[in-house]
Amino acid sequence: MVFPFQSVQDFQIKIDDEHELFRKAVREVIEAKVLPKWQEIEKTNEIPQEIFEEFARQGFFGVGIPEEYGGQGGGQLLQAILTEEVARAVPSLAVAIGVNHLFGIPILKFGTEEQKKKYIVPIAEGRAFGAHANTEPGAGSDVAGIQTKAKKENDHYIITGRKIFISGAEKADFFVVSARTSPPKPDKRWWGISVFVIEKDTPGLKIGQRFNVIGMRGEQPYEVILDEVKVPAENLVGPENEGFKVIVTTYDYTRIGIAAQAVGIAQATFEAAVNYALQREAFGKRLIEFEMIIQKLADMYMKLEAARLLTYWAATLADEGRREFVIASSLAKAFATESAEWIARQAIQIHGGIGVDEETGVARYLRDAVITTIYEGTNEIQRLTIVRQLVRQLFGLKI
Repeated sequence: MVFPFQSVQDFQIKIDDEHELFRKAVREVIEAKVLPKWQEIEKTNEIPQEIFEEFARQGFFGVGIPEEYGGQGGGQLLQAILTEEVARAVPSLAVAIGVNHLFGIPILKFGTEEQKKKYIVPIAEGRAFGAHANTEPGAGSDVAGIQTKAKKENDHYIITGRKIFISGAEKADFFVVSARTSPPKPDKRWWGISVFVIEKDTPGLKIGQRFNVIGMRGEQPYEVILDEVKVPAENLVGPENEGFKVIVTTYDYTRIGIAAQAVGIAQATFEAAVNYALQREAFGKRLIEFEMIIQKLADMYMKLEAARLLTYWAATLADEGRREFVIASSLAKAFATESAEWIARQAIQIHGGIGVDEETGVARYLRDAVITTIYEGTNEIQRLTIVRQLVRQLFGLKI
């Protein structure tokens, strides 16, 4: 036994030639079509439509979605590789892809066959976008704390509430929305939450303000207002009152995507730091000849590769259907995002004054890295998840 796993075989990462061929194909598209646009995206705070059209042509929106629903298949590992490569160029574009999976996973895992065909197929084919509306002013990582209400009336639900920090809301065709259909039970605070699909043109659904967060230029979040939105009963995802499981299971998977975003950020800033240290001279020597710079680069590289290995490992466990992937995904998310923030900070330090010049493109990664430590469950919540899952897995106890 390798505490808390069963054997050393649990730590395998299963990568084949298909994964590497896919990575190279993605890198080619990203460097040709996306990387030249990063300054435009930073300045306009918009991702050009032609990038999304190119991604649709390449089938990128269908990665990780089963072929029977219009996708490319490939699972969590292939999706992580895609996300990493995209985030290496423009992290906000990786978010734009990721929100489709935030929408899609609850339907793929808990939805009806009709819901999968109606909502997943157009997203997989790049004809539509989804968004995931759970966070509220008083409830983010605390999913059980949501206050949006859904009241059953005949064959519909009437939903009223306010969601905030919803990525992709401005272009979403479909929303997954959490709401309370019943009050919580005394011993089950999570009880009474349900999940629904709401289409963008439904009366009462409004896109509110955009939140000007410090990073992720081009894919910043929005407010979503639900004013007595009438939703058909067949749009309920999973059992009524048991939507908490739908939401947290979704995050178990999508945390891997956030870890992959962080790996992409770490990769980009490490490359920038190495290249600059090779070119820049000070006191008659290249920066890379100074011991303190060597130490920084070595530490950056160690964290980068450890983050990548954790992320690929979590994805492999998820693809194998192993329940242990929940611990692994929290480990990967917390470690990779904190590593990305630290690596980006060191890259700026190695660049010196030019590192804080927006035109060089290094500082933007630090802003984006900070955000990855917060969404999809803050890293404080990841630590809580790790220990709770560990104790439950080994001893059958709840803490």
